[in-house]
Amino acid sequence: MTFWIVQALNSLSLGGLLFLLSSGFSLIFGLMRIANLSHGAFFMLGGYIGLSALRSGLNFWAAVAIGGLAVAILGGLIERLLLRRLNDRPLAQVLVTLGFTFIIADLCLMIWSGDPVRVPSPPGTAGVIRVMGAAFPLYRVAVLLIGLVVAVLLWGLIERTRLGAMIRAGVDDMAMARAVGIPASTLFSIVFALGAFLAGAGGMLGAPILSLYPGLDTDMLPLALVVVILGGVGSLAGAFVASFAIGFVYTFGQALVPDLAYVVLFLPMVLVLALRPSGLFGRQLL
Repeated sequence: MTFWIVQALNSLSLGGLLFLLSSGFSLIFGLMRIANLSHGAFFMLGGYIGLSALRSGLNFWAAVAIGGLAVAILGGLIERLLLRRLNDRPLAQVLVTLGFTFIIADLCLMIWSGDPVRVPSPPGTAGVIRVMGAAFPLYRVAVLLIGLVVAVLLWGLIERTRLGAMIRAGVDDMAMARAVGIPASTLFSIVFALGAFLAGAGGMLGAPILSLYPGLDTDMLPLALVVVILGGVGSLAGAFVASFAIGFVYTFGQALVPDLAYVVLFLPMVLVLALRPSGLFGRQLL
């Protein structure tokens, strides 16, 4: 019984972390129609920058903010200086983001070396809690709660603000949104920077659980892609539901059938693509 409880709690904490990674990715994909393949690299880079801030004497939560802000600035520059110039060439945009994945990976390897680094949990979250007799790290519960808080804040942003209304309009029909005067270029920059911030902050938040190591980007990107495809492009609700679904599938797949973990992970994606190409909560892209 303890095994099932611990794995279920692990699944929930991974789901919260995946939501931080995939929610911005989903909005970028839905609004700009760009499969940002550097999103996993943003996650890793945010973790490493946060690590440097932590080593410089700042506290953990300041390091999370610095990692997220640094990656948000980088994402905004990439969108403004490169992706915008390739606005009518989607394949070139995808290749640019893929190129930045390799650039960021090599820079991280050069600056922070190839040794895995385990980041300690922040003070106050280093203990364990007991759930039905099973001990579970308190920090993983904190990550789950942070994921839920971010989900509520993003929902409020998307559903209750003018900016959110513009984002929804752009996801549904960008041509019509432009026609009614929505500043698409500014909107693109804001959403891309927001998605990059969530990925960078998530990288530092995930460091005490996943550690930081070369290849973390390539481990996390497929999970984000599966979440976006299952949930539906541009759907915040879809990203939320799919994040926790993939958290359960991936965690129990690795624990029960490790040799078939990726089969268990990607098979639902294949079925969804075959039966509902727009995803569980998404709309067909035009």
